[in-house]
Amino acid sequence: MESAQFLFHHAHEYLPHCHFHPSPISMAHQPHVPFLFPQTHSTVLPEPSNFFSPDLLSSPLPTNSFFQNYVLKNGDQPEYIHPYLIKSSKSSLSVSYPSRFFTAAFIYQVFIADLTISASEKTNPHSYDKHVISSYNDLSVTLDIPSSNLRFFLVRGSPFLTASVTSHTPLSITTIHAILSFSSNDSLTKHVFHLNNGQTWLIYASSPIKFSHSLSEITSDGFSGIIRIALLPDSSPKYEEILDRFSSCYPVSGDAVLTEPFFVEYKWNKKGLGDLLMLAHPLHLQLLSKNECNVTVLDDFKYSSIDGDLVGVVGDSWLLKTDPVSVTWHSTSGVKEESYDEIVSALSKDVEGLNSSVITTTSSYFYGKLIARAARLALIAEEVNFLDVIPKVRKFLKETIEPWLEGTFNGNGFLYDEKWGGILTKQGSTDSGADFGFGIYNDHHYHLGYFLYGIAVLAKIDTSWGTKYKPQAYSLMLDFMNLGKGSNSKYTRLRCFDLYKLHSWAGGLTEFADGRNQESTSEAVNAYYSAALMGLAFGDTHLVATGSTLAALEIHAAKMWWHVKGGDNMYEEDFTKENRLVGVLWANKRDSGLWFAPPLWKECRLGIQLLPLSPISEFLLSNVSFVKELVEWTLPALNRDGVEEGWKGFVYALEGIFDNQGALDKIRSSKDFDDGNSLTNLLWWIHSRGDGEGNFVPENIASLLIH
Repeated sequence: MESAQFLFHHAHEYLPHCHFHPSPISMAHQPHVPFLFPQTHSTVLPEPSNFFSPDLLSSPLPTNSFFQNYVLKNGDQPEYIHPYLIKSSKSSLSVSYPSRFFTAAFIYQVFIADLTISASEKTNPHSYDKHVISSYNDLSVTLDIPSSNLRFFLVRGSPFLTASVTSHTPLSITTIHAILSFSSNDSLTKHVFHLNNGQTWLIYASSPIKFSHSLSEITSDGFSGIIRIALLPDSSPKYEEILDRFSSCYPVSGDAVLTEPFFVEYKWNKKGLGDLLMLAHPLHLQLLSKNECNVTVLDDFKYSSIDGDLVGVVGDSWLLKTDPVSVTWHSTSGVKEESYDEIVSALSKDVEGLNSSVITTTSSYFYGKLIARAARLALIAEEVNFLDVIPKVRKFLKETIEPWLEGTFNGNGFLYDEKWGGILTKQGSTDSGADFGFGIYNDHHYHLGYFLYGIAVLAKIDTSWGTKYKPQAYSLMLDFMNLGKGSNSKYTRLRCFDLYKLHSWAGGLTEFADGRNQESTSEAVNAYYSAALMGLAFGDTHLVATGSTLAALEIHAAKMWWHVKGGDNMYEEDFTKENRLVGVLWANKRDSGLWFAPPLWKECRLGIQLLPLSPISEFLLSNVSFVKELVEWTLPALNRDGVEEGWKGFVYALEGIFDNQGALDKIRSSKDFDDGNSLTNLLWWIHSRGDGEGNFVPENIASLLIH
């Protein structure tokens, strides 16, 4: 089977409805006993037992989650639980409705402790002065403060901060602002207070609670039950009416389920009375299948966010539907036959180069890129019908991949960490900086994605090899694409992919004030695309479905938040005017700089959001007008002294979408290429661009593009 297109071409005919819950996508054909690489005892990993409750420690634990700061070091750095920044310190929890600070170079949300909630006296003096994570899901985390009888249901997208006071406890709510006024309703179940920074906050209680207040503190007598706190984002009466109406129904957790290819369903576990009010970010709203779900969108009820306005949605479950993306081994429109000779000439030289070069790097990242580069040569050879070189590529792939899968590679290799539940490298297990932090769970989808690409291609051209090494291949894939939960799995659920934001995070077990981050969206797309290709090679339709779905979502998110279009209103005008790409995107920040390059190196920003160049790149950068904007924004940067030839190649590749001949002339004169790229690959790309005007996609699959 050459593509996933056939599998999902008719997916729209089988739309699941909210009242129907088909079996979730699962990883079929997995070995019954998962293969594990040799066990390691890392010397650099933090201790998970400091903040996770004991009953969670027997299962693999998240290493790139939206609440990761809560379990690292002192656990006291904030996390963005839309729409609030929330910080837990010792026996209290602080909430901020963040303001924005921006320049032409970056944007970030400012944490100010608008409210701090705690028990006014310690009710369990024998408990430690810290929080404990007692449960977590895709859309929520439950944070307990045992010393104070407080349990916070931190559910992403809830306009309310919900706390359960588990036994009779006096409460304290302090603020760094001044309290200008405080009022309560007759039943003492709703309280309103105004602060001198212009904010108005509402407190709802499940039973009467009497508060008294000073200039900066609100206190109560003993109380047990549910407390809900919400900022009033607008002075319009309708905002308060909406919060009043939905104050009695609260979510305690939320799951995201991959139901069918290209569908994600959100399901919240709720308590209380009435309907559930949550907030959707712009990508949710773009994908929300209103006709298929019984939800109501409150277009005029909004909270501000660095991710765009958060809009009210009423409903217990949402169905998100993305356009299908076609996973193919080869370019979607094919290479022009008159170009075969030029590609074959370059291909012969690049394949000969494989035999005369030895990989000297021991870095899992750079090694993986070289494997994937060679695998591209085999697929291009298929596409231009020059099969004579494939045995040489197969030999190279076997010799370079097998030592990593067998544990015989000199200087590095894969190991299994039981403490958090995942794959580390030998170098990373003793050095947190080695392999770009792979040993502290950074960048797993990037590194392993390259390996999976090489494995997929080798399994395609050598099925007996694929059969032999399938257990190891699936182990690498499951490290970042496991969909299961609980102790029966050896890997955490979707290590990198965030099912609320709908894209991946790359930063692992490092505490950051701005939360998780990701630089290269294209390498994230490559990871899920490569897994889908591996599914094609092994005939595993479930893996094809999962990889294709995650790749499609990652592409949507890249276009929404990383691609900065002129005239777009996602970000402030100062930032939009100067940038066509976000460099590093954080949970709480947008930065024009890269981890490895300053903002002025625009060719690096373009390259790191395009590499590796492969058939899926057509979907990631399908908007020809934006591509033109992006290239014109980047080209002046190539006039700097010291610009590396490898980065120029990616600029020329995109230029080839709208100026085919001009880009081709530049590529032909190039002398050097990125270590994951080649002259063959660039020529393949240019010669499969159709008419040179960006119209490279045949009509019969144009509908599959994500616009």
